[in-house]
Amino acid sequence: MHNYGLLIISLFLVLIGNAQTKTVMFNDPNITYEGRINYRADAAELSWPGTSATINFEGTSVSAILQDLDTANYYNVIIDNRVVSKINTEKEKKSYVLASGLADGKHQVQLFKRTEWDKGKTLFYGFQLPDGVKLLPPSAPKKRKIEFYGNSITCGYANEDSEGKDRWFGYFQNNYLTYAAITARHFDAQYYNNSKSGIGILVSWFPFVMPDIYDRTDPTDSTSKWDFSKYTPDIVVINLFQNDSWLVNMPNHDSFKHYFGTKAPDEATIIAAYKSFVSSIRSKYPNASIICALGSMDATREGSVWPGYVQKAVDQLNDKKIYTHFFPFKGANGHPLVSEQQTMATSLIDFIEKNIQW
Repeated sequence: MHNYGLLIISLFLVLIGNAQTKTVMFNDPNITYEGRINYRADAAELSWPGTSATINFEGTSVSAILQDLDTANYYNVIIDNRVVSKINTEKEKKSYVLASGLADGKHQVQLFKRTEWDKGKTLFYGFQLPDGVKLLPPSAPKKRKIEFYGNSITCGYANEDSEGKDRWFGYFQNNYLTYAAITARHFDAQYYNNSKSGIGILVSWFPFVMPDIYDRTDPTDSTSKWDFSKYTPDIVVINLFQNDSWLVNMPNHDSFKHYFGTKAPDEATIIAAYKSFVSSIRSKYPNASIICALGSMDATREGSVWPGYVQKAVDQLNDKKIYTHFFPFKGANGHPLVSEQQTMATSLIDFIEKNIQW
């Protein structure tokens, strides 16, 4: 009888505790998303790198309800534009404390996906506000919009692997500190990043290429088509061809055989493929400035033919709002580290400020 009474009291306290927490559901209009989001009936799917969810609130703490479909995803918790922690989401649906003990007052929290979609999807059910914490209206939409199509460089593959081992684990990936995200923040622009490590335009390390997935909401689902009218960027940055530059010289690789058979593509074929992809982007965004970038890995090393391919493709397109910008080879093997990503960001920011008014 004594134990039964304790059980009743415990259940009562749990119910009271739950009643004191308000859940801001994933589809609440006060949540601001960036990145392509696929919505389920009960949750938002966070897949693409750099995808984020943001709310404003008044109070001292905030949590989020998340469930990962893998265990390799990591998120930055950003309070008032400052990264305060990193969380590793688990397969169990659970509440994660994003911040507590804040100074009483108005705050903003952003949950930012550090990792790319090959690390799995995360189901975001919503934010949780304890009793006494007030949900505030969203901030005014950022006026500028920028979008990226890229490979591992733009994802941030191994950019935090300070030992230089170029490890693929999600722990070492931080899209927030890529040249792409840094550039978006510099211009206070909305940020969409549609990138995948290992991907190319003609050939990838797997049997699909960027032209196959660039128009998807869920990158893993060929039937999940993105509505391009939902987000019209002022600037699109394309940084592809690094993987192509390797694989066209690997006739024994399965991807080479899959796409080319026994004969590597010639210059005309390579240029035509690049033109076709850029033209597909132009068809979606008739008024956007498009920057065809390359680097900073060895596709832009001295003597590389690949910057020339990009330049010839852009010249042939004869579009005054399509530009080229090449990041110099970083001078070493492996993916760009955070410091090298910052160098790329500085270069891209300078190029945009000098050449594009937006």
